[in-house]
Amino acid sequence: MTKKDLPKDYVPKNSSMARNEEEIEDLGKQMEHRRTGEVLKEDYDKVPDPIQFDKANEKK
Repeated sequence: MTKKDLPKDYVPKNSSMARNEEEIEDLGKQMEHRRTGEVLKEDYDKVPDPIQFDKANEKK
């Protein structure tokens, strides 16, 4: 199935890998323009990522 075969508003049922080099390049461009955690904190007063690690699980 090619990109031209899919409707413009098609959303896959699950996450999917990039199917070709063009999609990889597009994803790279999107990632370049993402806001960093510092920008989110300073400019938008938002928490960039939920806490996923606590000291109780820390390896000793």
